[in-house]
Amino acid sequence: MRYAPVVVRRLPSLKIKAAITRGLLVIALSVHLAKAQDIKPFGQLLNISSRLYTGTGANNLIVGFIVTGTDSKNLIIRALGPSLTSYGVSDALSDPTLELHDQTGAIIAANDNWKDTQQAQIVATNLAPADDRESAIMATLAPGDYTAIARGAGGSVGIVLLEVYDLDLNANARLANVSARGFVDLGDNLLIGGAILGGGNGGVSVVIARALGPSLGAFGIQNAMQDPVLELHNQDGTLVDSNDDWKQGNQQAILDNGLAPSDDREPAIFAILPPGAYTAIVRGKNNTTGIALVEFYNLR
Repeated sequence: MRYAPVVVRRLPSLKIKAAITRGLLVIALSVHLAKAQDIKPFGQLLNISSRLYTGTGANNLIVGFIVTGTDSKNLIIRALGPSLTSYGVSDALSDPTLELHDQTGAIIAANDNWKDTQQAQIVATNLAPADDRESAIMATLAPGDYTAIARGAGGSVGIVLLEVYDLDLNANARLANVSARGFVDLGDNLLIGGAILGGGNGGVSVVIARALGPSLGAFGIQNAMQDPVLELHNQDGTLVDSNDDWKQGNQQAILDNGLAPSDDREPAIFAILPPGAYTAIVRGKNNTTGIALVEFYNLR
C-alpha cells in the first residue's frame, strides 16, 4: 500500500493569539519568526511515536514524518509489540514487521526481527528492543517526506507501538511534522500519537495537533471516521487541552498558520508547550469508529 505523507507547510511567519487555560502557556503574539526566536528559544522533536491496534490491509499503522533542514538526519525507527505486555497492554502484536518508504512510495528499508540486520549499530544506541521479535531500522535520511508502516507477520493483528528517535540533535536538520493513520476502535484501541519535545536552554515548542476523518474520503479512504475528537495530555497524563470541532477552539491561530482542517467536524489544538512528553489521543465522538489521521506539527 502506498501512503502519501503529510505535506509540510513552510510558513514565513508565526502568528499566535490565545490565552492561559488549564495551565497551558498560550500568549498573544503576532510577530515575524526571527523576533519570535528572540523571545525564547524554540524546541524540537526528539522522539515521535504512535500506538494503535494494527489490523490488515488499510488498517495497518502508518506513520509519516518529515525531515527538514540542510543536513541528513540519523534516526532509529522501532516497531514494538511483545514487550508492551510488561506495561499492561493486552492483545499486543506478537510479531511486528516494519517498512520504511521514501516520498515516492519505494521501500528503502525493511525489518522483521531487529537482530537480523544492524544488530551492533542498534545495540550501540541503547535503544535495542527488549524482545527479539520486535523490529528496528537505523537510517540516515536526507530532508524529505518518509513513511513507516507496522504490520503483523503472517497477517497477525494486535496493538503495536511505532517510534522514531532522533540520534543527532546537533545536525542542521529536524523532525518537523509527524502523522499517524489507522483504524480507531473502542476501548484501548484508540489512535495514540506521542512526541517528546526538547527545548535547549529552556526553549518552548509551538505546535498544532489535528485529527482528520471526514476529509480523508476525498483521498479514497474507505470507512473514514466522521466525527473525531482530539485530546492532548502531558507526561503526567493530565489533560492539557481537548477539541471536538476545530472552529470551537483557537480558530484564529490555526487559520493564521495555514493548518485549518477542511471539514468543520475535524478537531485541532494550538499550543505553546515546554519541554516534555506529550500524547495526542483520537477517539470517535459518541463511540463511533473508523479510519482517522492524527498530525503533530512543530512550527517555527
